[in-house]
Amino acid sequence: MRFFLISDNIDTQIGLRLVGVKGVVVHEKEETLTALEKAKKMKDVGIILMTEKIATLVPEIVYKSRTSKSLPLLTIIPDRHGTTRPKDFITRYVKEAIGVRIK
Repeated sequence: MRFFLISDNIDTQIGLRLVGVKGVVVHEKEETLTALEKAKKMKDVGIILMTEKIATLVPEIVYKSRTSKSLPLLTIIPDRHGTTRPKDFITRYVKEAIGVRIK
């Protein structure tokens, strides 16, 4: 199984290409949907990496892919500009999920 990247910028693609991850750069919603469908059809792809900016273009598809129990898995990653999530997103997530506050 291998990774496949769907990115919005060439820098992320080049960085991951240096460690052997193939991928594509897209900018539009239709390009993203096409790239995602092609990646899902690749038999040897186990994990699809998608940058946060591109994931915001297709939130319904991202949700559907992430909640399904089939391969390939879809993982959202930050790009070269960093994450758009707040700094305490993990502690908030834990608190919302199980009701425990972490200090």
